[in-house]
Amino acid sequence: MNKIDQAIQFQNVSFRRGELSILKNISGSIYKGKITTLVGPSGAGKTTLLKLCNGLISPTHGDLFIDQQSVLAYEPTTLRRNIGIVLQNAPILRGTVFDNLALPLKLQKKSLTKEEAISILDTVGLDESFLERDATELSGGQKQKLTISRTLINRSKILLLDEITSALDPVSVHEIEQLIKKINKKYDVTIIWITHNIQQAMELGDYIWVMMNGELVESGDISILSKTKNKQVQNFIQGNV
Repeated sequence: MNKIDQAIQFQNVSFRRGELSILKNISGSIYKGKITTLVGPSGAGKTTLLKLCNGLISPTHGDLFIDQQSVLAYEPTTLRRNIGIVLQNAPILRGTVFDNLALPLKLQKKSLTKEEAISILDTVGLDESFLERDATELSGGQKQKLTISRTLINRSKILLLDEITSALDPVSVHEIEQLIKKINKKYDVTIIWITHNIQQAMELGDYIWVMMNGELVESGDISILSKTKNKQVQNFIQGNV
């Protein structure tokens, strides 16, 4: 693929916190409209990588580009509207589901109509009756759907997902997986999905990145996992890391 197909490009990106080197010389591309799954053992630097993508932190060395423009050139609020992030523990505001959905536009001094809210809820598989429900009383799966729907309010071009199904029951996991695939196809959203579940990564990803000790040790389409000659990656896939 050429540069025009790259939603995010990392060029020799490193990140240090004090004396601790968390990311080491990461180079690679995330492709537009595709799902890239990001796997690796705990402490590999996966979440740090996501935080770099929407400007929560900045590289210590190197640069990354969003749509061919350095991430440092973006105004932070614009960047975060274009790059949504959904975390494992979805931050839910006190109030109704509608209050939570309205927040992204409220921060822009805009209003969300009831019709728009109903349409977004329909996309994530929740009906109109949820609008006036207490958001803090929702189930884990429903809270994740609400958090995902908030990112859709901004029409984010890129969606960052950090272990969003790891605390859910199997039925909710399946629902969220199907929802993410639907959003990817319907809105042509570029998705980076951190998951500890290798099977999930292989089934849902178009591409995969394997990170270990702050380094990108393997990347490419999903088939690379079955072809890899990297002993570390082989051990990780087999559950030995």
